[in-house]
Amino acid sequence: MSHLFDHHGAPGKGYSQPAPVLPASEISVPSSLVRKQAARWPRISEPEMVRHYTWLSKRNFGIDTGFYPLGSCTMKHNPRVNEVIAQLPGIADIHPHQPEHHLQGLLSIYHEMQHMLEICAGMDQVTLQPVAGAQGEFTAVRCIQEYFRLRGEDQRTKVIVPDSAHGTNPASAAMCGFEIVEIPSRKDGRIDLDALRAVADETTAVMMITNPNTLGLFEADILEASAIVHDVGGQMYYDGANFNAILGITSPGLMGFDAVHFNLHKTFSQPHGGGGPGSGPIGVKAHLADFLPGPIVKKRPIMGDEAKHAIEDMWFGWYEPTHSIGKVQQWHGNAGAVIRCWAYYRRYGNGLKTMSEHAVLNANYLRHALHREAEKAGVSDMIVDGAETDVAKHEFTISLGPAKESHGISAMDIAKGLLDMGYMAPTVYFPLVVPECMMIEPTETESKETLDTFAEDFAKVLQVDAETLHAAPITTPVRRVDEVYAARNLCLRHPYDED
Repeated sequence: MSHLFDHHGAPGKGYSQPAPVLPASEISVPSSLVRKQAARWPRISEPEMVRHYTWLSKRNFGIDTGFYPLGSCTMKHNPRVNEVIAQLPGIADIHPHQPEHHLQGLLSIYHEMQHMLEICAGMDQVTLQPVAGAQGEFTAVRCIQEYFRLRGEDQRTKVIVPDSAHGTNPASAAMCGFEIVEIPSRKDGRIDLDALRAVADETTAVMMITNPNTLGLFEADILEASAIVHDVGGQMYYDGANFNAILGITSPGLMGFDAVHFNLHKTFSQPHGGGGPGSGPIGVKAHLADFLPGPIVKKRPIMGDEAKHAIEDMWFGWYEPTHSIGKVQQWHGNAGAVIRCWAYYRRYGNGLKTMSEHAVLNANYLRHALHREAEKAGVSDMIVDGAETDVAKHEFTISLGPAKESHGISAMDIAKGLLDMGYMAPTVYFPLVVPECMMIEPTETESKETLDTFAEDFAKVLQVDAETLHAAPITTPVRRVDEVYAARNLCLRHPYDED
């Protein structure tokens, strides 16, 4: 615990409230808004404040401090040059209320990002407005919902999701008022087409799915699944969480999808928001474009005296789609995130395909390395693959079910043990279709040496006795917590002794 609030320097040291501009007799504040006691600001100097926040930073774990193999999150390195570009005065110091002729540079970047994402996803129109992946999901489903309402197809009340879907998929659909129909996966972890056929009918609005799926498996039957949904008049929605595996290789458009959201903090190197705001643009096929939230940037030839402000003889301006569902976020989306991603794609261009290939390569190498090191250590019987496949994509799953049955060691125990080894724990217990699941995603930015070391240390954790692992982690600033309790009972204020 920081001792920040134990500093009781002289009055006026550190923070002090300036005197009111008006005389006290002219100030009228409702009694309900008047403090009963003075605010308990710490009386500290600037060096003491800097030390406090430096102390806090040392307690955090992030991609800059160690390997972060968090499955389904794509925790990869974010090039620092992106931050420099996003902080240029001509970008950072502008205001969204400025007129279009002040914003031609930014608007041209927005237009280019829209076009780039359209090409990557095989979509016809993109909006950059949503500020989170889940908000992008919600936005896309709302566009589809309004599309059906305009067509008079109010009977389409259900959304189909596989049992391996991201948890936000059914949540986003439910927020739109849809009934959620879950279908089981086959034993190999992929779509069960027979189960899909059994539920797909004239009441189907959308099927929501990602490809590769959450087990890291490519859905080879995706074209047939799309045909089943389209044959009953439904729409296909692509969850972009796993887009990092297919960028430049294939696209949701080629797979038959009608709408897609992008996680710019995953595929395109925007740093994770830590709770907000991020960026979750959506792309749609032409028949859904009129329903997108605005504004969208479009370009046209210059007119009149616009030449002095124009970029390459074109004028960039805001456009509101005809049947727009309306704004889902104030202003024009998370401009900083968009700029960082624009800088990323501008820097690497065609190399984005190579990054996806390396992400897949790293995942498959690490998958085999874990089994190799476990076998060398004599603990290969404690882990099995979460799904049978010759080649995984950018992530993979393993099951600690054998470890739980034979040694009483759970996936959570192993995850906590890895914290003591200096690693961020992989995702655990997701997807639920894999018992004692651990989902691992090394990303394309990690070296072979890092992956080898992680595999060796993973095998070492498997050799630790159950009693020790039940108490892990023991070296971290915060020991094992009750995750459910912590999530539902947030500690947002300093625990004063007198309280």
